[in-house]
Amino acid sequence: MFHAKTIAALTVTTALGVSAASAADLAARPYTKAPVYVETVYNWSGFYIGGNVGGAWTNQEWINTANTTAFGDLAPGQGFRQRNSGVFGGGQIGYNWQANNWVFGLEGTIAGLDNSGTVLNTVFGAARDDRFSWRTDWMATVTARAGFAVQNNLFYVKGGYAGLNNRLSVVDTVPPATGSGSQTSWHNGWTVGAGWEYGITQNWIVGLEYDYASFEKKSYQLAGTAAPATYTFNAGPRDIQSAVVRLSYKFGPVPVARY
Repeated sequence: MFHAKTIAALTVTTALGVSAASAADLAARPYTKAPVYVETVYNWSGFYIGGNVGGAWTNQEWINTANTTAFGDLAPGQGFRQRNSGVFGGGQIGYNWQANNWVFGLEGTIAGLDNSGTVLNTVFGAARDDRFSWRTDWMATVTARAGFAVQNNLFYVKGGYAGLNNRLSVVDTVPPATGSGSQTSWHNGWTVGAGWEYGITQNWIVGLEYDYASFEKKSYQLAGTAAPATYTFNAGPRDIQSAVVRLSYKFGPVPVARY
């Protein structure tokens, strides 16, 4: 009886030991980490440089203030205003700072214009005396920008300094009195605008922008070949409106990971 119980106990103990050893020999199950969702936040911060192209509309005005020439046909207070449009395009360079969804920046632009016009004065009847010509050929701005970013979209406003190169000339080839003269001046002013930009990648940005600029008047002396006589005008571009498509390359930091 004793021997039978002893043998049974030894058998159970042996079986349990074999089972434990077998379980220990099995390979451990691999640990799989739960997936983590990572959202990439578009970062607008950094330097950028690019180009733009579109159209512009100029309102030009010149009013005579003095005339002692023989060929000049306008008396003080007489003058003209003309509106014309043309191609507008150039480049931009700037820097953006981003704080949460708010984006602030400084930007400088320079652009060439193809805005010009001609007026044939007929104050003496059908004779086309005093052929006036004007041209605005290039413009520069320095502005501050403020915008609100929604991922890859940036909606912004801007405002600051604007300067414009302008030329006004006159020629009279109808005898008996003939003459001509011209002057080119730089006009200071201000500009405001608004736009939208979209980040195609972290570096390439496209956008649309509209701007309005207003400029000071200056005195133009068009006596020219009749000097020292005077043929003087209070003249210049009253304002310029432009709309452009923009493409910029941003030298910015890498995207921010949000978990």
